[in-house]
Amino acid sequence: MAGIRCGKCNITRYYKPLELREVIGNVTIDEVRDKARCQKCGSREWMSAQLFYATGEQAHTIRFRRLVQIRWEKRVIWRDE
Repeated sequence: MAGIRCGKCNITRYYKPLELREVIGNVTIDEVRDKARCQKCGSREWMSAQLFYATGEQAHTIRFRRLVQIRWEKRVIWRDE
């Protein structure tokens, strides 16, 4: 599993690596840290990421963020002339 932590908000969220790969691409865990953004504060500067295996009680108490859907938005931008 992957743990991504915001050092500013002190929030750690846990993801399944296959779902992260679907969203970010086939990159290393160091590159995940550079591409991740905190959903609470919006910062990229304080992010850290690590891969690990949960054991014992930790494996039962971790709540994962699961991928529900990927939505692509089309935005229209206007300019006055």
